[in-house]
Amino acid sequence: MSFYPESQTTSISTHNNDDIFISDKSLCRDLIGKVNFTEMLFFQILGRVPTKQESAVVDACLVTLMEHGLTPSALATRLVYSSAPEAMQGGVAAGLLSVGSLFVGTMEGAAALVERILVAKNQKMEALLIAQEHRATKTPLPGFGHHMHKPDDPRTVYLFKLTDAEGVSGEHIAAIKILSSAIDEAYGKHITINATGAIAAALGDCGVPAEIMRGFAIITRCAGLVGHIHEEQQKPAMRAIWEASDKAVSYKGNMS
Repeated sequence: MSFYPESQTTSISTHNNDDIFISDKSLCRDLIGKVNFTEMLFFQILGRVPTKQESAVVDACLVTLMEHGLTPSALATRLVYSSAPEAMQGGVAAGLLSVGSLFVGTMEGAAALVERILVAKNQKMEALLIAQEHRATKTPLPGFGHHMHKPDDPRTVYLFKLTDAEGVSGEHIAAIKILSSAIDEAYGKHITINATGAIAAALGDCGVPAEIMRGFAIITRCAGLVGHIHEEQQKPAMRAIWEASDKAVSYKGNMS
């Protein structure tokens, strides 16, 4: 008697003595040496090989998200690795836990706003409503604004140029541009579409669903965090970070 219902199946992978099969393609005959890493991750996640144009855009998005400097994810990775250098994966995992709604993962929130506009009967009115709602509640607009890149995020400019050149720009990029205009109108000033907003729209036009989009950020940040670990091995910064935090955060005493 089986403990598992017969309806449980996987369509991702199987194997035999001679080969491994991923979504009905032979790993040895169809994939190794035939597709690059970006094409393979797209195929693994979505079950189809992207077009050359989609692959170029997805690849550019991954490159854009790989490195952000000493942000919380990189700091977490460096500190945890310095504490447990025998387990590199622990440091990387610590950094990946910081890919959230405020850093990098904002693409997921931006994608949700874009989807809301796409299903609306009047896209401009819906975009303005979104902008007004966020301004009234003083909640951050995912995919918009940057403390340093003004008036526009240069990464967004380059990504949109690429999507146009590759013929990938579609309804998602059009929707986020409509939202951008509505935000400027509601706030009375220009607020840039930042990199995660541009990537949300670009990946959307490549057919990546909003609910899996953060996974693409996790994949590329993993590579970036390995780079931080390697630098920590060569030029340790943990002691300086530790001492800086000790100086910046003073002891006050009784919390009550």
